[in-house]
Amino acid sequence: MNTDAENKKARSDDENQEEQLEKEESRHTDAPEETAEKEEKAAEDTEAEKEEKKGPGELDILKKDYAVLNDRFLRTVAEYDNFRKRTQKEKEQIYSDAAASVSKQFLPVLDNLERALEYECSDNEFKKGVEMIATSIRTAFEKCGIKTVGEVGEPFDPNIHNAVMHEENNDLPENAVSMVLQKGYILGDKLLRPAMVKVAN
Repeated sequence: MNTDAENKKARSDDENQEEQLEKEESRHTDAPEETAEKEEKAAEDTEAEKEEKKGPGELDILKKDYAVLNDRFLRTVAEYDNFRKRTQKEKEQIYSDAAASVSKQFLPVLDNLERALEYECSDNEFKKGVEMIATSIRTAFEKCGIKTVGEVGEPFDPNIHNAVMHEENNDLPENAVSMVLQKGYILGDKLLRPAMVKVAN
């Protein structure tokens, strides 16, 4: 009798020990997963706390810095655009001045050729050669955009005419050009030389 009771008790103790071992093993098996979850949650909480600590103060600072940098960028772009336009205009002005300066040097040459053609010449071939040279210069002027100013009958304009004489002439309206003593020339909007004229009335 005592032996059976002792055996039952021994088996019961063994079963209890086995259950305890299984629980311990289960606890040790689940521990890493639970620890990882806790660490991940703690990290998320830390990030959330950091975001909360940033608050509107740091955001306002970032917005202000952005506004300053954006304004500086826009100013730089505007300054560069103005510089580019100014440089382009200066280049065009330099070209215009250079073209005008060179063109002025040829005006007396054409003046002398035209004066020569006004005189009688017994050598027709020579006169024809002079006419061809004068015509070629006029053609070159036209290709370069050089135009003559000063025609008989047109109204006197002090911007393009240089009045050196006056006369009474009933056939012409008041302040009209009655004679062109020397042709004027213009290149684009730049006056190379005013026309020397006589003005009526």
